[in-house]
Amino acid sequence: MTSLTKAPSEPWDSGKLHGKVALHQWLLEGMPESSGKQQGPHGRPAPNHKPHSWWRVMCLTGLDYFSTLGYQPAIAALAAGVLAPLATIVLVLVTLLGALPVYKRVARESPHGAGSIAMLERLLPRWWGKLFVLALLGFAATDFMITITLSAADATAHVIENPFAPDFLHGQNVIITLVLVAALAAVFLRGFKEAIGIAVVLVALFLTLNLVVIAVALTKVVHSPHLTNDWWTALTTQHGNPIMVVAIALLVFPRLALGLSGFETGVAVMPQIKGPATDTDENPEGRIKGAHRLLTTAAVIMSTFLITSSLATTILIPAAEFQPGGEANGRALAFLAHDLLGEGFGTVYDISTIAILWFAGASAMAGLLNLVPRYLPRFGMAPEWAGAVRPLVLVFTAVALFITIIFKADVDAQGGAYATGVLVLITSAAIAVTLSARRKGQKGRTIGFGAISLAFLYTTVANSIERPDGLKIALMFILGIVVVSLLSRIRRSFELRASYIRMDEAAMSFVAAVDEGTIRIISHDPKTRSASAYRRKLAHATQVNAMGDPRCVLFMEVIVDDSSDFETALEVRGITRHGFKILQVHSSNVPNTIAAVLLHIRDATGMIPHIYFRWTEGNPINNLLKYLLIGEGEIAPVTREVLREAEPDLTQRPWVHVG
Repeated sequence: MTSLTKAPSEPWDSGKLHGKVALHQWLLEGMPESSGKQQGPHGRPAPNHKPHSWWRVMCLTGLDYFSTLGYQPAIAALAAGVLAPLATIVLVLVTLLGALPVYKRVARESPHGAGSIAMLERLLPRWWGKLFVLALLGFAATDFMITITLSAADATAHVIENPFAPDFLHGQNVIITLVLVAALAAVFLRGFKEAIGIAVVLVALFLTLNLVVIAVALTKVVHSPHLTNDWWTALTTQHGNPIMVVAIALLVFPRLALGLSGFETGVAVMPQIKGPATDTDENPEGRIKGAHRLLTTAAVIMSTFLITSSLATTILIPAAEFQPGGEANGRALAFLAHDLLGEGFGTVYDISTIAILWFAGASAMAGLLNLVPRYLPRFGMAPEWAGAVRPLVLVFTAVALFITIIFKADVDAQGGAYATGVLVLITSAAIAVTLSARRKGQKGRTIGFGAISLAFLYTTVANSIERPDGLKIALMFILGIVVVSLLSRIRRSFELRASYIRMDEAAMSFVAAVDEGTIRIISHDPKTRSASAYRRKLAHATQVNAMGDPRCVLFMEVIVDDSSDFETALEVRGITRHGFKILQVHSSNVPNTIAAVLLHIRDATGMIPHIYFRWTEGNPINNLLKYLLIGEGEIAPVTREVLREAEPDLTQRPWVHVG
């Protein structure tokens, strides 16, 4: 056996080895032992987790949702011009009448934080369902990644445009944004802990400062009626009669869709909400009501701020200042804070905006760290290290740095990609609740949610056509996720996949009845259940192998249910058919299941079982593809390979016989 340590005469080499081991342990620290228990504020909480009041959790969600006030009014003015307030009203109506009821339904049907993606996974099983989930993960990755890069870029804009900022910072947008993204990664590499307390302070400070700025701005609008008249004149002159104004506002609305962000995060943080003592995992009614209060309150607050901020910034700020290079580009409310309340107050506003935008990136990173491990490892479509936080942080950070460089830290350029990710997630949620209502026979709700789905579908398509950058980025994410997932699935195809194994009393009695010291099992295809099929299988095995007493021989049948599943719980049943004793188990594949059951029998009885196969007919390559896709095919050699990887000790490994 080769030692992992070197002799004392080679201390430098030993130090390098121990350094690598320490680095490996540090990177993989916190890897969950089982799927579905992820770290971070968006996952299912740990056993010692302390939940919080719904309004405190709303502040955690607000890191993503409320922080869009830092750039949304400027993006709206740049996209819609004088129509921005009316287009914002359309956005608010869609928020309150569309997104809010959809996500209240999602909260009720997915109260453990899995969100709308999990609902669609349940509604669309097998391989098509898995591929659809991978596509949605691509759009979710677009949403969260652009949240990180766009928020950091807008924080950079607030840093540079502050009058007290040193001159050497001007023109360094990309470098400053890269530093902010790297600093965010450093926080997670050190160990990100739930920071709801900090979120409450940041959100309260940020909303209070915005309230002051907007109140002062609207007061000026009221006392300067000529400004409102100038805006209205420009609106009617450019766009004609009121009907045309409304129609154009509806057409412009998709450009403002990033103001809908935050709802998916709102349902993802549900495990953080404290419910009454009567709540159970099966029926967390108190948590659901808290989530409904969270979503409703956040939507009403944000809608109020969106309308008032859009009205104030559009009327008071010259249109030229919203253009690239203008002082209000990406920071309209900050422009008013400095202009109306002085540089001191404006600087305080900038600091609060920079802080909440940076923490919005933290919320998005935490969402990614819980979204990816929730699905990909369970699908067998991620390497083992994807269950640990730090390797994923490094991967996501590298992608964020790349996106920042490609977009040159431009807030406006990333708006389309952000809106695309947000809209696809909301559209998928609307479709999920529509399908759910239809399956439950709720005709009225099916029609209502169906109409909302069509509205969001139109908005998504319109946004993708007008700003295809978001769709291109999402497709790149989807392609990357699918390719990596399939390669990982192939690489992990020889792993044991049983989440647990349990044998019923009949199965245990079959195994315990063997008194020859050797447990002999014949693999049998459950599709052929005639008595003659079992006799032929037993006769062939007896002819080519020393089987002992045929009455002690068992058969094993694996019934493949959903071959797209990776991990499955194995319930082994003992049944008797035509006088033959059979171990029957439902699973997602045949070879891995047989190997897992054999090892379980070995551990339960202390005897090394023997399994007997016949060679599979057909082309070996076709059989291998059948195994990868439908869990069958090249059964004998794959079973042997799974056993070889699971049990390195040949003397303890179940025997595989092929004839």
